[in-house]
Amino acid sequence: MRMKSILSRRAFTALAGAAVIATAMPVTSFAADVTIPIIVKDTTSFYWQIVLAGARAAGKDLGVNVPELGAQAESDINGQISILENAVAGKPAAIVISPTEFKALGKPIDEAAKSVPIIGIDSGADSKAFKSFLTTDNVQGGRIAADGLAAAIKEMTGKEEGEVVILTNLPGVGSLEQRREGFLDQVKTKHPGLKVIADKYGDGQATTGLNMMTDLITANPNLVGVFASNLILGQGVGQAIAENKLGEKIKVIAFDSDDKTVGFLKDGSLAGLVVQDPYRMGYDGVKTALAVSKGEKVEEKVDTGANLVTKANMSDPKIDALLNPKIK
Repeated sequence: MRMKSILSRRAFTALAGAAVIATAMPVTSFAADVTIPIIVKDTTSFYWQIVLAGARAAGKDLGVNVPELGAQAESDINGQISILENAVAGKPAAIVISPTEFKALGKPIDEAAKSVPIIGIDSGADSKAFKSFLTTDNVQGGRIAADGLAAAIKEMTGKEEGEVVILTNLPGVGSLEQRREGFLDQVKTKHPGLKVIADKYGDGQATTGLNMMTDLITANPNLVGVFASNLILGQGVGQAIAENKLGEKIKVIAFDSDDKTVGFLKDGSLAGLVVQDPYRMGYDGVKTALAVSKGEKVEEKVDTGANLVTKANMSDPKIDALLNPKIK
């Protein structure tokens, strides 16, 4: 059972950060004969720390070792491949992984699956070897972002019209490309008054998002909307909007949440956040992996859901639970 108290984000970040310093070691010791490592994209990000917290809780509830593994940045593709290979060498019961890059992780996952069952979470890879895949419907998430941006622009100007941009954190990441696809398709089919004037990629750094957004503000005086497709870009774009005091002129929808982006939502620098359920991904990922290791039948695909959070609904119990996950 989860505790009813909710840790502050700062307290949780400190605890989770300490837990992933030694990423190759199990967080806790249970049944030594059942080990299920979880490999995330970036152990330093608040989003992935929530995923790890869910996996940690599942390990405690189910009585298995759950080593918390991952590189220090989502851009470290080779680092994740090495971590996967090392995890396989340890002969675990199963492995849970969120691939950093769709094509690059395809063959390594195929190879790993020859020795151990692989459960995918969050982002896909060019592989058909996953025993189960648990993720947000990221195409739908992009559509939700487009609808939220259109509504925010209409509330601001009285019409769903104007110049907008889409910023993607890194090229070739399955989940991000799907969000981009969903956003662009929804704009084209449902909100044709919105004109996408820029479609840019970052390099995985919040400061790059800040600089990209600052340049876009300068070069595009008629800009009215932005979709920032992940937490890191949401931080950078939100900071650019806040520093230039443009919350009433440029509406931004970002993906995922942390203290910083929630703060930007409260002060109007961001108009909305598309929030996933990373805790569930981590928890159910480990639970599914254990079932697979026992030979049990599991669902091949599981949609873990997404919701649009605005200043108006952020206090709703369901939304509050997503913004402030309960941690053991």
